[in-house]
Amino acid sequence: MTSSVHLSRRHVLAAGAAGAAGTALGAGAVAQPAAHAADLPLLGTYDVVVIGSGAAGMTAALTAAKQGLSCVVVEKAPTFGGSAARSGAGIWIPNNSVIIAAGVPDTPAKAAEYLAAVVGPDVSVERQRAFLAHGPAMLSFVMANSPLRFRWMEGYADYYPELPGGLPNGRSIEPDQLDGNLLGPELARLNPPYMDVPAGMVVFSADYKWLALAAVNVKGAAVAAACLARGTAAALRGEKPLTMGQSLAAGLRLGLRSAGVPVWLGTPLTDLYVENGTVSGAVVTRDGAPGLVRARRGVIVGSGGFEHNAAMREHYQRQPIGTDWTVGAKENTGDGIRAGHRLGAALGLMDDAWWGPAIPLPGQPYFCLAERTLPGGLLINAAGARFVNEAAPYSDVVHTMYDVHDTSPAIPAWLIVDQYYRNRYLFKDVLPALPLPADWYSSGAAHKAWTLDALARSIGVPAPALRTTVDRFNAQARHGRDPDFKRGDSAYDHYYTDPSVLPNSCLAPLWLPPYHAFRIVPGDLGTKGGLLTDARARVLREDGSVIKGLYAAGNASSAVMGHSYAGAGSTIGPAMTFGYIAARDIAGSL
Repeated sequence: MTSSVHLSRRHVLAAGAAGAAGTALGAGAVAQPAAHAADLPLLGTYDVVVIGSGAAGMTAALTAAKQGLSCVVVEKAPTFGGSAARSGAGIWIPNNSVIIAAGVPDTPAKAAEYLAAVVGPDVSVERQRAFLAHGPAMLSFVMANSPLRFRWMEGYADYYPELPGGLPNGRSIEPDQLDGNLLGPELARLNPPYMDVPAGMVVFSADYKWLALAAVNVKGAAVAAACLARGTAAALRGEKPLTMGQSLAAGLRLGLRSAGVPVWLGTPLTDLYVENGTVSGAVVTRDGAPGLVRARRGVIVGSGGFEHNAAMREHYQRQPIGTDWTVGAKENTGDGIRAGHRLGAALGLMDDAWWGPAIPLPGQPYFCLAERTLPGGLLINAAGARFVNEAAPYSDVVHTMYDVHDTSPAIPAWLIVDQYYRNRYLFKDVLPALPLPADWYSSGAAHKAWTLDALARSIGVPAPALRTTVDRFNAQARHGRDPDFKRGDSAYDHYYTDPSVLPNSCLAPLWLPPYHAFRIVPGDLGTKGGLLTDARARVLREDGSVIKGLYAAGNASSAVMGHSYAGAGSTIGPAMTFGYIAARDIAGSL
């Protein structure tokens, strides 16, 4: 079993158990005494109450319903889908039927060896085994009970493909195209995506690596044409095509509708209701008034992480941190985590998140994937020096930013590119060679100068150091080797790169002015710490005992990935799987 709470020494000294409950976790709703809660208006009685309508919650509710249990989903937001709807919806589940049918050479032994190597001792072997054992069945169940279908993201390597059991061609899948018209009026209540798909196109997550290269690569141009052709065909059929997280959330919602599961939007959790030592319902606010919804068999918390709770982030996580750099759903303020902790639940991984380098653009941050990996760019710290393999898995890059920050400040870091890079590659949604939006510059997120010295002055780093760093990087790039940080040594490093650049597709010198710098901060897709659970998704106390009637999945629970990240979809794949496990356990069919 993992240790119950992962905190820095500073946090341990700063807060004992009472402080954690009162200061960080107590921010927001106050626990309702059981007697008082029982006197509230009864909003309904179900076998299972699910908190949250993200991937974990909707999968759990669909499973419960198909096990013959009555179920309701209560959702804080006025929309359904949570962070999953906003995401690219990669799903990492080894040995699922989709990848096996595609010929992926996966086996249970390979998957177990790889996951153990990635996760290490942070997560119990029993939880790892539960995820691997039930993940394929969960996916088959979802396909049998919803309109969702999935595609293999061919070539998207596991994040550590050189580890035992790792697959250089990847295990990740994503939802296939779905017609939003199937939702009817409910389509208006689907949480919008983090980034809009270009008008008239149907784009899958696996397409983005090629769209970034469309101006310089034949396959990139062909993929762009295929995306446009899909969009045109869908329009001619009168469809509203959904892909990625929009498809996933819509498909799960359609499954719930077919199964007769109500989803109460705009219904935040206030507290968990306990009766005779068992969690037996939830206190919620519906139509502006408090009420009690009872659960005969159990409550499943799938309410997301705490990425938008400033007090919790300040208390549990390394500094600097804030709520402005995350792309998680804005309603994710740790409500379910706080409610469970008030009942004595243990917590795990509270210091961690599904990190990724982000550019703090006006309006919302941009989670930076391809841009920091493409050849012709490098990351520097405040001293003007490189400090990390820019093409490493995004979570690792931010872990490194924090690890070095106290001795060599790297928050913010800076992504440095030249005009040759800008002439070739899509940057976010800005086409090659086109000017960047003016507010990127006025906000300080982007800088441009005709010399490296002038760029250094603009971003406040030592000019001689930046020149020395770029000169060294250029010399290494020309030879296609990075002895300093091993960029390009892993197959994963080459996913978001330019195959026309030789001898190393992730390395190219910077030589053409003007030069550009982009501010890089520790962004995230959501936090990964929460209620500690066992292999059956049951919430545990500090002493390892089970809180009867209480289950958790997704980012409201401590992640089965520990402090690492096995591959694209390591958030959603386990979230759906443990939601499925929780419902099966409640039904007695696990």
